[in-house]
Amino acid sequence: NGAHDFIEKPVHTDRLLVILGNALKFTTLVHQNADLKRQVDKRYELVGDSGAMVRLRDDILLAAPSKARVLITGESGTGKELVARGIHEGSKRRQRPFVKVNCAAIPTELIESELFGHEKGSFTGAHAQRKGRFEQADGGTLFLDEIGDMRLDVQAKLLRVLQEGEVDRVGGTKPIVVDVRIIAATNKDLPAEISEGRFREDLYYRINVIPIHTPALRDRKDDLPQLVQHFLALCCDENDRRHKTIDPEALTALTRHGWPGNVRELRNICERLVILTAGDRV
Repeated sequence: NGAHDFIEKPVHTDRLLVILGNALKFTTLVHQNADLKRQVDKRYELVGDSGAMVRLRDDILLAAPSKARVLITGESGTGKELVARGIHEGSKRRQRPFVKVNCAAIPTELIESELFGHEKGSFTGAHAQRKGRFEQADGGTLFLDEIGDMRLDVQAKLLRVLQEGEVDRVGGTKPIVVDVRIIAATNKDLPAEISEGRFREDLYYRINVIPIHTPALRDRKDDLPQLVQHFLALCCDENDRRHKTIDPEALTALTRHGWPGNVRELRNICERLVILTAGDRV
């Protein structure tokens, strides 16, 4: 019923002080954890009420409770990871891990070990057994970001994992059963990549069960004032600055920009304004 501990009679002062100290520490940790969760939720919030964002949220709500694989497409900086996290948080797997892999950032020679793990001594530098991202995400969600940059031979092994539900560690001899929901994302035109021979058609149809597209910022400029206020507040909190307001003229100047870097570019601009603007007004 919520009791933290109990006291035996007769009460021993030393024991009582230890119990009280532990209870206070526990309460502090609970509050800190709640504060961190609020901060994380704010960082990963989808901001905007434009028609494009309403449709995007509807897609997330429909996709999240299912077990189906999702392919998120859109330009760089449009918030594909936020969509993936939203799907995970709305699913029955929300209490299990959300594991992200940036397929474009991992060196070519390490991608297989990163995804599937390796056994000790399986290659130079493999000093210990290592679980891959599939095993780390077991029971949860694996987010394959920039999947369009994945090597063809690794695509073939990924396809086998999706078909069989098993992974083979590099240097291993025994398949390992995994239960993972795949969410993939790319800023590339995968049908065009298929026609150029750079992406497997069979893998494309495996991952593209539910397609979701993230709109570019130039296609939802109605959201820009709300986004600016959100990022200014967020960046002020992160940089320990007093909250700033923005003049209508400054906001108008921002709306005239084309935003080739999308929401990521806008966030960077807001952080720059927070740091470099003297006083409380932009």
